[in-house]
Amino acid sequence: MAIGGPNGDVGGDDEGGGGGIFADINITPLTDIFLVLLIIFMVTTTAIAEAGQEKGGFKVNLPKGGKGEVAPVPQDLAVAILADGRAVVGGKVLDDDSLKGVFGETHGRNAETVVLVQADAGVPHGRVVQVMELARGVGLSRLAIATRAGQ
Repeated sequence: MAIGGPNGDVGGDDEGGGGGIFADINITPLTDIFLVLLIIFMVTTTAIAEAGQEKGGFKVNLPKGGKGEVAPVPQDLAVAILADGRAVVGGKVLDDDSLKGVFGETHGRNAETVVLVQADAGVPHGRVVQVMELARGVGLSRLAIATRAGQ
């Protein structure tokens, strides 16, 4: 005696079309499992971070290394030149001697400092060059002129 299919037919012939292979996969349970795992990981990592040291996270025993010199990071020194030719650094109006002193102090701290000249549009070109030459005279060779983007 043979075991019949869903329609009672015996054998491999499926002429009725009702006893074929079921090829659909139900992904709803799989999605549920992934969402539960995601929630578990989120809660676990938050709990681990809060249970850590003062700043949170994991305690790591770092290896010791030799002390090296830290390269100084170049900073910008902004020099504004007003329409009447006066130079302003840090909100203070300076004459050429004081400006040269500021450039000298800046060079002493970091020779790679960028001097950013912000000149008014009405300032004569010669005054801008004069301020830049004061900076070059004390050894500051990284010079830039600020411009405004537009037309």
